[in-house]
Amino acid sequence: MGFNSLLRKQARNFRVRICTMESEEEFNCEVKWKGKDLFDLVCRSLGLWETWFFGLQYTIKDTVAWLKMEKKILDQEVPNEEPITFFFLVKFYPENIEEELVQEITQRLFFLQVKKKILEEEIHCPPEASVLLASYAVHAKYGDYDPNVHEPGFLAEEELLPKRVINLYQMTAEMWEERITVCYAEHRGRTRDEAEMEYLKIAQDLDMYGINYFLIRNKKGTGLLLGVDALGLHIYEPENKLTPKCSFPWNEIRNISYSDKEFTIKPVGKKSNTFKFISSRLRVNKLILQLCIGNHDLFMRRRQVDSLEIQQLKAQAKKERARKQVAEWQRLQREKKLRKEAERARAEMERKLIQLQEEAHMASEALLRSEQTADLLAEKAQIAEEEAKLLAQKAAEVETEMQRIKVTAMRGQEERRLMEQKMLEAEMRALKESEESERRTKEAEQLKQDLQEARESERRARNKLLEITSKAINAVSPVLPSDSFPPDLSYSRENLSFDFKDTDMKRLSMEIEKEKVEYMEKSKHLQEQLNELKTEIESLKLKERETPLDIIHNQNTEQGTNMLDKAIIADLPPTKRNAKNMCVKFCARARVVHRRPSDAIPES
Repeated sequence: MGFNSLLRKQARNFRVRICTMESEEEFNCEVKWKGKDLFDLVCRSLGLWETWFFGLQYTIKDTVAWLKMEKKILDQEVPNEEPITFFFLVKFYPENIEEELVQEITQRLFFLQVKKKILEEEIHCPPEASVLLASYAVHAKYGDYDPNVHEPGFLAEEELLPKRVINLYQMTAEMWEERITVCYAEHRGRTRDEAEMEYLKIAQDLDMYGINYFLIRNKKGTGLLLGVDALGLHIYEPENKLTPKCSFPWNEIRNISYSDKEFTIKPVGKKSNTFKFISSRLRVNKLILQLCIGNHDLFMRRRQVDSLEIQQLKAQAKKERARKQVAEWQRLQREKKLRKEAERARAEMERKLIQLQEEAHMASEALLRSEQTADLLAEKAQIAEEEAKLLAQKAAEVETEMQRIKVTAMRGQEERRLMEQKMLEAEMRALKESEESERRTKEAEQLKQDLQEARESERRARNKLLEITSKAINAVSPVLPSDSFPPDLSYSRENLSFDFKDTDMKRLSMEIEKEKVEYMEKSKHLQEQLNELKTEIESLKLKERETPLDIIHNQNTEQGTNMLDKAIIADLPPTKRNAKNMCVKFCARARVVHRRPSDAIPES
């Protein structure tokens, strides 16, 4: 019983904290639980079926370790803390991401972990590939590019490029964002899952992808690096993690074993020399052997017919993808319909607004004319009043003249007659002046009445203008719907058999040729994108800031040994598999009885 078990022998349960790439979660575990019990509980909580790629990682004495499935949790050298912290991470990487990853949650966890390793420079990535990967990461987060929404500066807070790449060029953050946005705009129409898959397909061809490095020494004491990945074991120089000095593919290794700190690799050939090296600790040798066994098992499993469980899983995933594509298409159609309706409503509102503006303009002009007419009538009324005053003054003068004439008429009969004649004439003039005065008075009253009517029409025009302007206030806004969740899956175990025909052979050949042509076109477009990015930013590159890995990468590119360029230029997809894979898929249509592969590595 381990030390931790002795500390917890009185307790029945203990707590653990599981950290994934997206969240943290705590579980209560029983003391008797093995590593597999906790691992299965975590996988069920995540809805994960492809469990063979993942493991629970923890750190003990500055060394990374993986929780063993067959041993009790507390009997292992787990941290002495409460709760115990484990990291749910990718432990084994596939040879071909597109073919082997089925579930969306598996793809998502791979995407987040590989992206983190690239940004933290645990995986070396050339600058042009970094920009392209960043554009796919932006698409996976924000969806299709929309210039009205994704304005300049929307990536200011995002961490998208390794610091090594940013320091290598004399480019501002705005210049990097502009180049990433140009690539991002070209991905229009892809779903977020497709963007994550494209990211992983590019990342899997990087030189350091999926490799676990360990410091070792040969018998002479020379420091070396041992790399363990899905294809085999590789020996590197400490300063060059990109190009291995020698490699041991899994199908050429007969046995792997260790004794204390010494580790032994025995190739298949009897005449082949046994390779021995020394690690820093015994715990490191255990970790290396654990990774070797897991990678070798997956290597052999890929070269055999898929099990019934895997076939059912892939078929269900295919149906789910088809269902999601249909749902995505329907959602896009609904969005288009709603967008068209919104545009029509906007056009109608604009038309009504223009009409209201015209009516308001006409009402304003009518009000202005009414004001001008009222001013004119007021001036005319004032003139009429002044003329009436003048006529009244003249009538008073005539009356005075009549009185004077009456006084002078007393002087004589002749004069009286003349005066009477003059008085008669004066009376006639006074009568005429009086009639003229009355007429002028009536005109003044008529002008006052017209002025009142003009002011009333002005008041009505102002009320009409207020009524028109109060109508243009209300507006309409649309609402969008949401998505749904995938259904459950069911399994059954049966022996499989198929009839092999010539037509199947021809059809399979045609499918292979079609995939080759499609992949060559995609590879050509990807190569052109990488070359354009590299050409654009090459002039701004600072040679003195290049790291040793950058110099080695450039040398490999010039010599044609870069894995990313090889995978893009090759005629077939970069599956990292031999011809035996295609033969196994070919024979899957013949009558084959499924059986589980036996362990291919002899016991240590």
